[in-house]
Amino acid sequence: MLETKLIEVNGLQYHIQNYQTAPHRPTLIFLHDSLGSVKLWRDFPLKLAEACQCNAVIYDREGHGESSPFQIQKRPTNYLEMGAETLHLIVSQLQLNHIILFGHSDGATISLWYAAKYPHHVLATIVEGVHVFVEEETLQGIREAKKALETTNLAERVAKYHGDKTEMLFRMWMETWLDPSYRHWNIEKDIQQISSPLLIFQGENDEFGTIEQVNKIKSNVTSLVIDHLIKDCGHNPHKEQAEFTLNKSKQFINHILNRHDVHVQ
Repeated sequence: MLETKLIEVNGLQYHIQNYQTAPHRPTLIFLHDSLGSVKLWRDFPLKLAEACQCNAVIYDREGHGESSPFQIQKRPTNYLEMGAETLHLIVSQLQLNHIILFGHSDGATISLWYAAKYPHHVLATIVEGVHVFVEEETLQGIREAKKALETTNLAERVAKYHGDKTEMLFRMWMETWLDPSYRHWNIEKDIQQISSPLLIFQGENDEFGTIEQVNKIKSNVTSLVIDHLIKDCGHNPHKEQAEFTLNKSKQFINHILNRHDVHVQ
């Protein structure tokens, strides 16, 4: 059964879609990118959940979709770590004990943070278009997006999903990453605490990052790491190469659950 609701965390309302059909199976939690939302995932989360006979939770982060607007005017440098703390509170409120994370871009980084800080909850983590340090390619991609915002109907298209939050959402994303003080942001040492298996998707033509992100993760994480560099794919593997991403994710999840004979009570 798919339940849509708002839950309160630290005084903010978070829009949640909670798909619970298998009471003795893990829950997949989907974390969207910088401009993403529940709706922008489309049908991918439920397709993967059904393929693996798992449950699913999808939510809009603060300032996105149908969740509360930003309560701040400037993001702190550690906003992604704070996103992991918010996720922890959501997991606690929903009483989820066995989870598999699927994060895209910013959501991927939040997933890595969570897997490192709360390993007892996490069976495995899947990430796509992930960032663990700031690359020039990332900054150039954001500069190009800023130019598109000024010269195309990009804002109008994004507003379909974020409404009157759109202007602030763009500002938060661009000002944070393009701030010179953010250039030194790096979580390579932090992810060394990850102990659960990790699956990484990286588009060969990703406009916001390179294979170096994957290489840095592999050199710092000691648990099982499987990675796929996908041809003819940019920053959105679950959309641009949906069948490949779905199938490889299903194989990975089933392997992890079968290896541990997981039947969650």
